[in-house]
Amino acid sequence: MDYLIAVVLGIVQGVGEFLPISSSANLILARWFFGWDMIMGNEQFLTLDVALHLGTLTAVLAFFYKDWIRLTIDGVTKGTKTQEGKMFWYLVIGTIPGALAGLLLESRMDELFRSQYLLMAAALVIMGIVLYIVDKRTKQATSYENIGFKQAMWIGVMQTLALIPGVSRSGITMTTGRFLGLKREAAAKFSFMLSTPIIFAAAIKEYKEIFANITNPIFV
Repeated sequence: MDYLIAVVLGIVQGVGEFLPISSSANLILARWFFGWDMIMGNEQFLTLDVALHLGTLTAVLAFFYKDWIRLTIDGVTKGTKTQEGKMFWYLVIGTIPGALAGLLLESRMDELFRSQYLLMAAALVIMGIVLYIVDKRTKQATSYENIGFKQAMWIGVMQTLALIPGVSRSGITMTTGRFLGLKREAAAKFSFMLSTPIIFAAAIKEYKEIFANITNPIFV
């Protein structure tokens, strides 16, 4: 049964992370729906969330590793003199608000919202409607290569709302990108590129719990 939980939640995470449907909220709702709260505690699930996101990080890096190599090299060695260098620093700028909010507010937000299942469901529906409306009404078409400082900054700021379970990180960043005039492909790529440092930071933040559970397994 314990391994079944891991498999099911892994599937939910794998599908949900790459769609604007809040994988974190769906993980919480899945465990509530199947009654798995009675089997595993909240802290164990929080640690499992990070382990699942490590799988997502691996997938994103496997797909975008060439982009990250180019961006990092140019960003470090050439600053903003090249397009790749600019994009590297735009991603750094976009990461800062979410990283700070996560460090300062994540625990508090978990306490407030992690058991508010109706609120999560409502947020999922509202986010879907907002994304649909914004996507349909956006007329401008900025390509990924032409993303600017203000667009990167605002996408990063809005990413902090993903601390609320039910607000999809990819959903809110794509919606913001579309609202600011990005093409669909540009909004999606910037969103996934922006996810890399955020997921990595979350994994680092929780690494003590993950390694502690190697000697004290969460599935017993």
